[in-house]
Amino acid sequence: MKCASVVLTISLLLVGVAPAADSLNVRFIGGIDTQGGAQGIAVSGDYAYVTNYVDSSGLRVISISDPAHPAEVGHYNTPGHAYGVAVSGDYAYVADALGLRVISIADPAHPAEVGNYDTPGISNGVAVSGEYAYVADRDSGLRVISVADPAHPVEVGHCHTPQWAFVVAMSGDYAYVADFGAGLRVVSISDPAHPVEVGYYDTIRSAYGVTVSGNYAYVAGWSAGLRVNSVSDPPHPVEVGYYKTPNLALGVALSGGYAYVAGYYAGLEIYQFYGDGVEESPKPQASSRKPAETVISSLPLGDVVFDAMGRRVLNPRSGVYFVREPSAVGRGPSAVTKVIIQR
Repeated sequence: MKCASVVLTISLLLVGVAPAADSLNVRFIGGIDTQGGAQGIAVSGDYAYVTNYVDSSGLRVISISDPAHPAEVGHYNTPGHAYGVAVSGDYAYVADALGLRVISIADPAHPAEVGNYDTPGISNGVAVSGEYAYVADRDSGLRVISVADPAHPVEVGHCHTPQWAFVVAMSGDYAYVADFGAGLRVVSISDPAHPVEVGYYDTIRSAYGVTVSGNYAYVAGWSAGLRVNSVSDPPHPVEVGYYKTPNLALGVALSGGYAYVAGYYAGLEIYQFYGDGVEESPKPQASSRKPAETVISSLPLGDVVFDAMGRRVLNPRSGVYFVREPSAVGRGPSAVTKVIIQR
């Protein structure tokens, strides 16, 4: 084991491929059939706002004050297929096949459209920051729309992306666009009227979803799986890790140190990002015993344990660790077993 400056490792914790009765550290709380193919979701206060793709059933407003018994309290049928949604204040911003729809949710039981803007192509994703809505338009790239007056949204700028802009995420003065066919595109929005692409990472050509946290952009890469890019220098994103997911990766969200991936055939998949700094030996020495199980409750006596930064741990608690047999220590390259300890 050795320290490295740009190595990221992601460990699969749970893949939702089994029947609902099978689970690991995740339990079902409640659900509701939105009857239309849920596509996007935003949560604000006691309500979840869900967009439905099928049958043009639009925006559904669901009370989650009692998570075990979610209940639909209102809906608004947008004119086309509803894809993405973002909520800011008393408004829900829906990326609809027929453009951006601004919907008042001041009365959640009676959502009502107050304004709209017809983008050149199909609006697929939307994010809101301040007085602007940033729309990923599948056919024309990033559109910047002023919603200072929600009843009269007006486009103030745009930035063409090479292929199909599917999803946009915001962080500081940058918009990160998942462009299907051209990878992750980084657009400066320091001047919203003149957004300009300042960087990209196009190895993930099948980028389908993106979210940003701190110095990392997590990209759902369709057939490429989960890809992690360092954006500490936004104009020069660098891939620092990936996990080839077993299913098509369509979307990604972050919470509590975990990456939640929407797997097309399997549903929810949960991964953990535990930082730069560890590299397993590329030519490990054969282990004298069967490798430990991926998820364990205790370690064999005498095993040498390291954390994700390559530091030795004497009393490991629950978490992700790297293990070498004591007989292998000091003999050069040796077998390293990656484990998740659950106590």
